[in-house]
This record gives sequence, structure tokens and C-alpha cells, in this order.
Amino acid sequence: MDLQHRSPPGDHVGVHDLVKRYGDVAAVDSVSLGVKKGEFLALLGPSGSGKTTILMNIAGFDFPDSGRIEIDGQDVTWTPPYKRNLGMVFQRYTLFPHMSVLDNIAFPLRMRKIGRAEREERARAALKTVRLDGYGDRKPSQLSGGQQQRVAMARAVVYNPEVLLMDEPLSALDKNLREEMQIEIKHLQRELGVTVIFVTHDQTEALTMADRIAVLDHGKLQQLDTPRALYEAPASAFVAGFIGETNFWPATAANDAAPGDEVAVELEGGERATVMAADRLSRQQAVRVAIRPENLRLSADSGGCAATVNEAIYAGSVTTLLVRTKGPILRVRLTAATAASEPAAGTSLSLGWQPRHARAYAAA
Repeated sequence: MDLQHRSPPGDHVGVHDLVKRYGDVAAVDSVSLGVKKGEFLALLGPSGSGKTTILMNIAGFDFPDSGRIEIDGQDVTWTPPYKRNLGMVFQRYTLFPHMSVLDNIAFPLRMRKIGRAEREERARAALKTVRLDGYGDRKPSQLSGGQQQRVAMARAVVYNPEVLLMDEPLSALDKNLREEMQIEIKHLQRELGVTVIFVTHDQTEALTMADRIAVLDHGKLQQLDTPRALYEAPASAFVAGFIGETNFWPATAANDAAPGDEVAVELEGGERATVMAADRLSRQQAVRVAIRPENLRLSADSGGCAATVNEAIYAGSVTTLLVRTKGPILRVRLTAATAASEPAAGTSLSLGWQPRHARAYAAA
């Protein structure tokens, strides 16, 4: 799906019809999007989707083959990075090992020829902002990975940038530290009121942190929306499969339907069901029905799709059942409250859902 989001007037950062090719490969293919002042936008997608290329063009470290970048309505497409007033945080901390933490943070101010006294004052204030007050005299090697990443963030904001760009800054950290740093970054963003554009391949990270998420695949913008809208109303089968966990059931539409209408489908295996059309569908058109595991319901009553429990996977707060249908094997998510009545393997049940929770996408 090729979706374009035009950047309206008043956006803090605007990307307009951006194209970037490397040889015959379009790393970014006519992408347009806008970021509001003070917004936290995540660029989310698999490897090779174009998210880092977009970020590098916004930063001025790379330049497009066509299209333009605007900041506060000013065309900065060919403006050098140091004139864009942007902060940058990379996956690697890129701290100078021979410098103290304070000198690392003050380095951008030194490059801007700010006096020593003001440099130190602002660097110490930035350290306090990232909750490392008192660590200024240490060397980077004396800090943990999470502390080094906080120093990198302090260095990126010490000169009061208009926009903070972050390229996979947490991917090198372990799970617990990554979750802690997600909270720290959101705290920093809210305290400073800075606009953040955050690149990640981790959908949970994007859902947790971002005000809006731009989902990219093969250089194209697939959907730009709030985390809730992306999860509950994905615009394409790709977004449905990439954001969260989704079951797909091949089917055939039994009637014509417009997007948002209910449509009868014949599911693989011969069962019939009612779902919601996500695309414009024609009778007899091949579709893929997407259903979240938590939206499936098992019942001892007849009337739904026949299913047999294959296996139960216990994971603390949730239990996932693998159920065999006349079509694919599906995942059914039970919470701790509902898992108390967890059916045993081999149990035959009826599987159902509300039509609005099952979305039919035109098969590619």
C-alpha cells in the first residue's frame, strides 16, 4: 500500500515527496509526512524500510534525489547539518573516551565557541536533566550502558535544539534497561518540550513511546497514525501483521463491500463468517481476514467455527492457546482472569468474534 500524508502548514518538520535511491533501489519512495511542534513521532519498520534514510535526510547527513525537507516552513533540504539546530542520538553512544562526562556534554558548545563558564553551567544543567548530577568528572568507561546513553542524550540537548533525532538509541541495551530508558526519554521530551523523531524496528517501543507512528515498508509510507489507531484499525495487511500479533485466515468475499462495511466471507476450510471490509471488495475476491488473538472467543456452544485446542502456552499474565480450525492454526489469547477455565488440549470448541474485530484485506 502506498499512502501519502501531506505535511500541512504549521508543521514543525515537513518531509515532502522524498525520494532517495541507491543504484536501482529506492530506499525512500515519495514519502511525505509532517511532525507537529513538541510531538514524539516514531519511524517504524523492518530493516531496509527507509526509516534511517529519512532521518539522515532530515539531519542533513544525506541528501535526496528529489523532494524537500522543511523545518518551521523553511526549506532546509540542502542546508548543512550544523545550521539546522538539530540534536542527534545514535545507537552507538559516540562518546570521547579520553574526555570526562562533563566535557563530552560540553563539546557541542565548545564547537559553537561558547565561553568556558557558560559551557560548564549548561553541561551541568543537562546532566541534571538526565538524572546524572554528580557524574560529570567520570570517564565514559566508568558508566553503565544506560548511563552512557543518558550522557549522549544530554550532549544532544545541551545547545537547545529545535528537534531531537534518535536513530535506534536503545537497541544495544538489554530488555530491562531498554524499558527504563524508554521512560527516561519520554520524561526528557516532556520536560524540554522538544520535538522528537525516533527511529526503531521495535513495534512495542514505538507503541509505548510515540504520539504518532509512521509505519514504513520498502521505502513507502504504509500508515501514519496514533498507536491505538494503528493497532485497532490497521490500513493494510502489512500494518496488521507488523503492529502487534495477528492471525490471518485466507477467505473469499461472498458479496461486494465498501471499506467499513460488514462482508460475508467463506473462510479457508469452508466455514462462513461475517467480518468488516478494510478495503473495497468484490464478490468472489480473495481476501485475508486479520484477527487479533485477544479478540477471538472460545465457547462450548455451537454456532461459531469449529476448533480444537492443540496446545496451551503459559506466559505468566497471559496464556496463548494454539487452536486448529478447518483452515489455519490460530492463536487465542487468554488473560490471567480467563485462563482459570483454560480448556485442555484436545478439547473441541466453537470459535467466534465480533465482526468489527475481524478485518478483511484484499489479497495481494
